[in-house]
Amino acid sequence: MTPNILRRNNVKIFGKGTQPMMFAHGFGCDQRFWRFVAPAFEDEYKIVLFDHVGSGMSDRQEYDSERYSSLTGYAQDVIDICKALELTDVIFVGHSVSSMIGILASIQEPGIFSRLVFIGASPSYLNDPPDYIGGFERADIDGLLDMMEKNYIGWAGYLAPVAMKNADRPELAYELETSFTSTNHAIMCQFAAATFYSDFRDDLSKIRTPSLIMQPSEDAFVPLHVATYLHHQLTHSTLAWMQATGHFPHLSSPDETIQMIKAYLPAVHIT
Repeated sequence: MTPNILRRNNVKIFGKGTQPMMFAHGFGCDQRFWRFVAPAFEDEYKIVLFDHVGSGMSDRQEYDSERYSSLTGYAQDVIDICKALELTDVIFVGHSVSSMIGILASIQEPGIFSRLVFIGASPSYLNDPPDYIGGFERADIDGLLDMMEKNYIGWAGYLAPVAMKNADRPELAYELETSFTSTNHAIMCQFAAATFYSDFRDDLSKIRTPSLIMQPSEDAFVPLHVATYLHHQLTHSTLAWMQATGHFPHLSSPDETIQMIKAYLPAVHIT
C-alpha cells in the first residue's frame, strides 16, 4: 500500500530535520511551485512534497471522479501520505484550495498536525451578504466554469495573469498558464467545481491546531475580508498581511513568504 500511495501522489522527501513540513500546492499547479520556498526549510525540517492526483507527475490512472468530486478525497490523500510515512507533528503549508484540504485533513486526524500555514485561503468564494463577502456571485463562478468547459485554452490564458498579477514579470503568468494547460481538462473542471462551489465556514470552529493565515494584497480570488473572517473563526490563529501582490506569493515573492513562515514557527505555543 505504501509504495502505491507514494507513487500515486508523486511524493518527494528531503531535508536534514526530523519534524515533517508538508507543502500542498494549489489548483492547477504541482509541487514545483514550491521550489523557491521549500528548500529554505530543509536544514531544520523533513520536507514532504506531493502532487494532488490529476496534477503534476501524479499517477493519473488513480484518478476517481467520485472520490475527487469533493475536497474530502484530496484531504484523505493527505492523511494517506502521512500514515504511509508514519508522520506526526506535521507542519502543513497549504496554498489556496489546499488550505481547506489541510483543514479537512486536520479535522479528521487532528493528532497528525501540529500547525497549519495557509496562503491565500478561502473557506467560501461565494458572497453571502450581509455577513460574508467571498468575492464572487454565483453567476460569476458559473460563467468562469462555463468558459473553462467550452474554451479551456482561452480560460487558462485569461485567468493566469489575473491570478498572478506582477505584470512586469510576464514569465510568472506564462508558467501558471502552462501549468493549467498541461493538466487534464476534465480533471481540472471537476477540481474547479469542487473548489469554487464549496463552503467550509461551518468547519472552521472544529479546528484547534494553531494556524498562520498569510494574505497577499491584490488577490483576485481572496478579498481581504475573507482573511479577517478566517482569523476571527480559527482558534489560535495569527493573521499576517503580505506586501506581495497576487494569488501566488510563494512564486512571485518567495523571500517574503519564507520570512513570514520562519518568523511564525518559533513563536507558536499550543495551549
